[in-house]
Amino acid sequence: MRTRLKTTLLPVLFAALGASAHATELSCPELQEAVQVAACPTDAELRYTFMGYCADNARLYGRDVLTCASFENYRAVKNTALWESADGSFSGYLSCEVPPAQIRASQALRMKVERNKSLTRLICDYDNDHRLEHRGKAACTVQAADCSTGACRAVCE
Repeated sequence: MRTRLKTTLLPVLFAALGASAHATELSCPELQEAVQVAACPTDAELRYTFMGYCADNARLYGRDVLTCASFENYRAVKNTALWESADGSFSGYLSCEVPPAQIRASQALRMKVERNKSLTRLICDYDNDHRLEHRGKAACTVQAADCSTGACRAVCE
């Protein structure tokens, strides 16, 4: 019985180890296929949040002085909506000041990875200051950082 148990569990153990050691290759998604998943804030919503975010108490503690210098500055920073790649693995807040057609026409420039404790951020930068990120716990290594040749990719364990 003991031998039978070993022979039954051994293939299961190797299958589990093989599945956990599987690496995933990721590349920057095409923005032309990205989807806006949240609506842009209205002017009234922006004015309301400006009053809360940039209230006198916030200014006293020196929080984000440049953004709060004027409503126009605040609007330029906070007038964003959530976008996702077609498969949903990358997401980011992109400007509502830029027409969606111009966002979709942006090309990937570079890929980089940032690790903070157990969180890994795989970051794709695009033309016109757009950025999408893939967040996860797997450790990622950028294999090719330059996207101008269409070859930027990372491997995540």
